[in-house]
Amino acid sequence: MTQGRGLHFTAACAASAFLIVGSSAFGAANTRATPEAVEAKAPSSAGRNAKESTIAQPQDPALLSLKKRVMGLQKARLQNGLRVIMDLEPESPTVAICVTYDVGSRNEGPGQSGFAHLFEHMMFQGSRNVPKGKHFQLIAARGGTMNGTTNADRTNYFETLPTSELQLALWLEADRMRWLNVSQENLDNQRAVVKEEYRMRYENAPYRLAQIELDKHIFAGYPPYDHPTIGNLEDLDRAQISWVRDFHARYYVASNAVLTIAGGFDADEAMRWVHEYFDDALTAAAPVFSPPPTPPTPATETRLEVTDKNAKTPALMLGWRIAPHQHEMHAALELLARILADGESSLLYESLVREKAWARNVTAYTYDHSGPDAFIVNIELTEKAKFDVVEAFLRKTLDSLAASGTDAPRLNRALQRAKSSFLFDLQSNQSRANTFGEYEVIFGDARVVFTDLERLLSVTPEDIRHAASQFVSPSTQTMVRVTPVGLPQANAKGGAK
Repeated sequence: MTQGRGLHFTAACAASAFLIVGSSAFGAANTRATPEAVEAKAPSSAGRNAKESTIAQPQDPALLSLKKRVMGLQKARLQNGLRVIMDLEPESPTVAICVTYDVGSRNEGPGQSGFAHLFEHMMFQGSRNVPKGKHFQLIAARGGTMNGTTNADRTNYFETLPTSELQLALWLEADRMRWLNVSQENLDNQRAVVKEEYRMRYENAPYRLAQIELDKHIFAGYPPYDHPTIGNLEDLDRAQISWVRDFHARYYVASNAVLTIAGGFDADEAMRWVHEYFDDALTAAAPVFSPPPTPPTPATETRLEVTDKNAKTPALMLGWRIAPHQHEMHAALELLARILADGESSLLYESLVREKAWARNVTAYTYDHSGPDAFIVNIELTEKAKFDVVEAFLRKTLDSLAASGTDAPRLNRALQRAKSSFLFDLQSNQSRANTFGEYEVIFGDARVVFTDLERLLSVTPEDIRHAASQFVSPSTQTMVRVTPVGLPQANAKGGAK
C-alpha cells in the first residue's frame, strides 16, 4: 500500500467527523557488530532557530519520557552495512520489527512511475525458503499482524508478534531480503493487483485524480515528486521482469536498509539472531540518491479546472511548494495547517463548516518530504457554496495570518493537539519501530524524532506569520477547482448569499 510518513498528519475537519490525523535458518554469523547505546545528548536542531518553547517545559513528563526513550535506543551496524536499532520495552508481551529500505517513488526513472510500490507487492510473493502466501500464514498462525507501505522517500515491511516469535520475524525478513522469488508470473499477478488498487482508490474515488493533478503542478520540474507513488496504468503495463531483478539487486541490499526492533525482547539474543540471519545478506555499496536541482518558485499562480465523475459536490484544492521537512520554518507550516483545519475550533472549520455551511469537509497538511515539500488546503463545498466566494474567504484568512500571525490561545490549542497526536503515534511497538526506522533512513538518526517534537513546541505566533507570508502567497499557489460531472461550471461560480 502507499503511505505517507510515519508522523505525518492531516489536519482535517468535517461536519460529521472533526479529525483525521494527517523455512530453515541460514548463514553463519560473521564478526559481531557491537550494539552501542545512543550518546546521551540531545540531537542537533539541524538549522532551526533555538527558541524557548511556548508550552514545552523541562518537567513535561511526556517530553522527558520520549527523550529518555530515544536516548536509550541501542544501535549497531553489521559488516555488510545493515543498521540495527533496538527499542526495549521489557514488560511488553509483543515485539515489532520493521525493515525500512532507502527507496521510494522518488527513485523511479522516466516511464517507471509506480514501480517502487509495485515492487513492494512483489516482496510478498515468496522467497527461497518461504513459498508464496506462507509469510502471511506463519504470522497469522501466531496471532501476529504484518504489512508493507511505500511513499516517495522510503519503503518498509513490518510485523508484530508475541515476544516468543521474534526469531521467526527476523528469519522471514532476511529470507526475502536475500532470496526474493522474482518470476514473470508473480510480476503479472501483482501488476494486476496494483492496477485494480489504482482503479478502486483513484479512478473510482472522489477528488483523488484532481489531487494527482494538483501535485503534478506543484512539483512541476522536479521528477522525484511530480507523480503519485502508485504510478499510472500505462507505466505499470510497461514494467519488465528485468526491472524487478535490477531493482532488488540495487536497492534491497543490507547497506540500504535499517532493521528496527521494538517491544519486549532480550537485546543480546536478538542480536545473535540478527547476525545469524542477516550477516550473509548481500554486501554492496548503498545506492546514492542524487536529487535534481529544485526549480525556482513559481512567479505566477496556476489555475486548473477538473471534472470528477465520482464527486457529489464541488471542491477547491490549493497547494504551494514549500521547503523540505528539515527547513527551519517547516514546523511553523505544520502548525499553520493545524490552525487552519485541525479540530472544530480551527479557523476554516469554524467559518466554512459551522457558521456559513459553505463546506462539508476541510483539510490542511504537509507531505513531509525529505526534499521539496508541499502545503495543501482542500475544501469540499456544500451545494450552497460558490467557488469565488469561498476562494475569497480563504485568501482573506491567509492574508490575515500573513499580516498578523495568530493569537497565543489559538496557537497553544494547535500545539497541544500536535503534541498529543505526535506522542499518540508513538504509543505502540509497531509505530515506534516504523517511525524510528524511517527517521534513521531519511534523516540519518532516529533521535530526530525528539528534535521534531521540540521544534513543533517552540513555534511562536511570529513564526506563523512568517510562514504564511513567505510560503502561502497567492502568486505562488496552484489552484484546482473540481466540479462533479453534470454540474455546469457556471453553477459552481458566482456568489453565495
